[in-house]
Amino acid sequence: MDTFSHLTNFELLTVIVNYGQGSKVLKVAKEQGVKGGTLLMAKGSYKKPILEFLELTDVRKEIVWMIIPHQLVNKTMHALDEKFRFDKPNHGILFVIPISSFLGLGDYSFEKIDYSGGNEMTTYNAIFTIVDKGNAEEVVNVATHAGAKGATIMNARGSGIHETSKLFNMEVEQEKEIVLILAEHSILKDIVSSIRENFNIDEPGKGIIFVQEVHQTMGIR
Repeated sequence: MDTFSHLTNFELLTVIVNYGQGSKVLKVAKEQGVKGGTLLMAKGSYKKPILEFLELTDVRKEIVWMIIPHQLVNKTMHALDEKFRFDKPNHGILFVIPISSFLGLGDYSFEKIDYSGGNEMTTYNAIFTIVDKGNAEEVVNVATHAGAKGATIMNARGSGIHETSKLFNMEVEQEKEIVLILAEHSILKDIVSSIRENFNIDEPGKGIIFVQEVHQTMGIR
């Protein structure tokens, strides 16, 4: 039988750090009981100094994604903060996104968590935009004019030469880029609308935008 988790048990911890620091993030997290994570290579939009908001003054970045039990979130966040000092400039950022469901982490124990004293919601959302390769910088430009203060750009590709992976029925292959923007609720609609209109997102194959609430953050000023 598949192991299936619900929203009240697990969250996605995202850490963006300078190139070469990702493996150290995983090491610290594992010391707190986290089973593992996924490390992605990324870059900042280095032509735009406004990206200091996401500490992306360095071109090369690493993103670490970890699906972890709710009870380990604060412990892991504080351990990472002690090691990497997210309060200092260009040391990275950290944020937490709720997960509705997933498969594949059967080693964890799925106790029910009491959320009555849970995490305080932040004023931020994570905006993910998938566009054709070469368009990511322009997505950042459009979002910046709408009020965004930073972004992370990731390359996306399929799993093999003769096949591609799909997200919401859109092929994600080497010719795609993913732009991650953290935005406050007050400017969320403006940013999403601007990207949607400038890139004709409603037309088939033009791109995808999806938004996630953010529970906790570190390193954002």
